[in-house]
Amino acid sequence: MLFNSYSFLIFFPVVLLIHFILPKRMQYIWLLAASYYFYMSWDARYVLLLLFSTAVTYISGIAIEGAGSDKARKAAVAASFVLNIGVLFFFKYVNFAVDSVNFVLSRVNISLPAPAFSFLLPVGISFYTFQALSYTMDVYRKEVRAEKNFFKYALFVSFFPQLVAGPIERSKNLLRQVNETHSFDFERMREGLLIMLWGYFLKLVIADRAAIIVDAVYGNYAEYGGVYLIVASVLFAVQIYCDFAGYSIIAMGAARVLGFALMDNFNCPYLSRSIGEFWRRWHISLSTWFRDYLYIPLGGNRKGVLRKYVNLLIVFLVSGLWHGAAATYIVWGLVHGLYQVAGGVTKPLRDKLNRIFGMKPDSIGHRIVSGLVTFALVDFAWIFFRAESLGAAVEMIKSMVHIGNISILWTGALYELGVSRWGFRILLLAIVILLLADIMKYKGIQIHKMIIEQELWCRWLCYITALWFVLVFGVWGGTYDAASFIYFQF
Repeated sequence: MLFNSYSFLIFFPVVLLIHFILPKRMQYIWLLAASYYFYMSWDARYVLLLLFSTAVTYISGIAIEGAGSDKARKAAVAASFVLNIGVLFFFKYVNFAVDSVNFVLSRVNISLPAPAFSFLLPVGISFYTFQALSYTMDVYRKEVRAEKNFFKYALFVSFFPQLVAGPIERSKNLLRQVNETHSFDFERMREGLLIMLWGYFLKLVIADRAAIIVDAVYGNYAEYGGVYLIVASVLFAVQIYCDFAGYSIIAMGAARVLGFALMDNFNCPYLSRSIGEFWRRWHISLSTWFRDYLYIPLGGNRKGVLRKYVNLLIVFLVSGLWHGAAATYIVWGLVHGLYQVAGGVTKPLRDKLNRIFGMKPDSIGHRIVSGLVTFALVDFAWIFFRAESLGAAVEMIKSMVHIGNISILWTGALYELGVSRWGFRILLLAIVILLLADIMKYKGIQIHKMIIEQELWCRWLCYITALWFVLVFGVWGGTYDAASFIYFQF
């Protein structure tokens, strides 16, 4: 069930109504049932994997807390990780691993029969697996107590707003809220619905419209080279941000209406002035997960500069692999890891040059230039993320270098990619609105809170205008079929 589907527009109000009608002691049971129904709407068979991950980590939490020795506690943690990562590996990576082994063996003229595993990737498996494993580690570190109520813990793992594409919540935040009661609150509901509306704007007006151009160019990059690819790559950066952030924002809004507060997964990432800052603002729940449960356990920056850079490369390689079983994702992660290493190595030199030439890092000009350079580096890496193969990515990069068709920017050729001249203007207007909203958020101004503080007539004017904009300019089509979110495949 997609957030932008007709079925969700029926599902969510029903869940909301019954949630607040039921006695408070029964609310978590109802939300658990709704969450499992939500997940089973894709493929009911794979709910068994969700239940398996929930049961393993629930048992491991109790075992860790009740263990009589540190050795037994570590054994429980190891069992939880091996079982969960084992299931994740089988369903997401086994074919990639087999193909990779056979590719290496073929270099020395060895051929082995390769077993073929054909199954649909369970939606959201990487998200709920990491969320469940973070609970295991939090109990081991004694940051939370083991949850004794299985159904409450199961709701923590399967809470439907953020189940299939995040944010990857921590037990210290979401599990605590599961144990609380939630009463109807009009102000909270209004705020949540406004947040959801912004998420729908990002998804339907920007992401799905940009996707039409991106798919057309990347799907036939041999014909659409040069400036076509540059425009499509910039639009893909916009698309993936609005698509993924749109999902997270709708999830935050829906949870808010129900009485829950989810973490903010995106914080103006394209206003970053360095790659390090970008990763503090992009997919925050995953970045902090890798920081807390991989980078720091590897030693972080506590064991010397060289070890720090090795740890960073490991983290970003694993991050790339988390996104998908393909060489393109691994290279994308490696590129970002190399960015981080290069940034650390060259920082003393850059600081020295700033002093020599009297450049002020906090000046407007310096901030704009560093922001544009950061965006260009991030966008370059997105080419590998979006390309069908490494070979295709390399060919596209070569094509971008040889710019010979810059005239398409003013001849109208861009309007032949599936988006009309009018639609393209709407896309540009929506991107400007997004940029202004991010600048305001960067400065600490929350638009939805600012709207709520206005007088009645002004509030309703904003509500109606925003809803009208989404309904009129959203990408619906003659026979609307809800477009999936990009991160569902991870």
